[in-house]
Formats: sequence, C-alpha cells, structure tokens
Amino acid sequence: MGNLFHDMPETLDDEWFETLTELPGLRIERIVSTGQASPPGFWYDQPDDEWVVLLSGAAGLRFADEDAPRELKPGDWLLIPARRRHRVEWTAADQRTVWLAVHRTA
Repeated sequence: MGNLFHDMPETLDDEWFETLTELPGLRIERIVSTGQASPPGFWYDQPDDEWVVLLSGAAGLRFADEDAPRELKPGDWLLIPARRRHRVEWTAADQRTVWLAVHRTA
C-alpha cells in the first residue's frame, strides 16, 4: 500500500521517476516535476504505449504532429501511442506536478 502524494523529494533539479509496480507487460510509474521541461529539440519516441494522468499541478504536453501543446490540469489523462513523438513543453514551477504513467511493455 502506498500514497501517490507521500514520500516525494522536497526539492528536485530534474524530474523524478519512481516505478510503483512492474508486471509482465505492464509498468506503472509516478513522475514528479517542478518546472522541468524536455530539452529544446528533444522528442520522446517510446516503443510502448503510455497512458498518463495528471494528478496535481499543471503541464503542457506537445505532440510533434500538433502545432500547440495540450494544457493538462488535475484529472486530465491521455493515451500516448507507441512511437508518437511528444515532449513536455512546461510544468508548473510553483507547485509539484504529479503524474501517474501506465506503460504497456513488450
């Protein structure tokens, strides 16, 4: 048993990733951001599908085939299909942005 809002680092220089559980074909992560964004020109290109929900904070997530980032607020979720290039444009700098990511792995 755990709590998604407990046991997080007080300060972060980089995004913080924690694997909460891993089973055959499945990985669930908690991600914590405090103002971080993807480096300029960098795009994630993941081999697996990822379902993500924003639990707290705010973020802008952009797909390479879209002109503008999607603004996410608590409760917003989306599916990122395998190989769909995307990046984190921004995360809230004045509060923790907590994500829950569910990866379907090969």
